[in-house]
Amino acid sequence: MMPIVFEKDGYKFFFYSNEHYPIHVHVRHGGGEAVFNIENEVELRESQNMKISELSKAQKIVKGHINLIVEKWYEHLG
Repeated sequence: MMPIVFEKDGYKFFFYSNEHYPIHVHVRHGGGEAVFNIENEVELRESQNMKISELSKAQKIVKGHINLIVEKWYEHLG
């Protein structure tokens, strides 16, 4: 199971079913994927096959949706 948090501008933000701390969100765009930690600030943890411009846009979208991501994180983890 891969719970989708939201989609925006061709980016899909999601969790995996076996998530772990720290709070983070996965994002897919095109053929690439990245992970952003969402603790004190939004920080890129890892990425594969995403351009710098795509990562920058994804990070801006995550920053604009932090409350939603955290809320969905706790809903998902119980």
